[in-house]
Amino acid sequence: VQLQASGGGLVQAGGSLRLSCAASGRTFRLYVMGWFRQAPGKEREFVAGISGSGGSTYYADSVKGRFTVSRDNAKNTGYLQVNNLKPEDTAVYYCAADFDSLVKAGTDPREYDNWGQGTQVTVSS
Repeated sequence: VQLQASGGGLVQAGGSLRLSCAASGRTFRLYVMGWFRQAPGKEREFVAGISGSGGSTYYADSVKGRFTVSRDNAKNTGYLQVNNLKPEDTAVYYCAADFDSLVKAGTDPREYDNWGQGTQVTVSS
């Protein structure tokens, strides 16, 4: 599976972005997709996840109410809508695929099998 993340950029605090993750190489609806982020000097952390069907979603407490994860299985693409951005959201954002799970999105990066290249989100104050 190849994952290609895009949509990052530089925004002011309070702004919004829509991150995309295009997938190829495996039946898209048959695995969980997760979104992670990594800021300089920090460990990679779970942000959001979505089941293969899109019916179940999961969020880190720090982004609940501001971020929305979704997927379009017909387009083999996952999305992360990020709203009301804060300077502490600044990080490289990664999408990832967990082939061993169809419903539950794990929060440990080691549970994920394939990773996109990341897209930079920078929030200015």
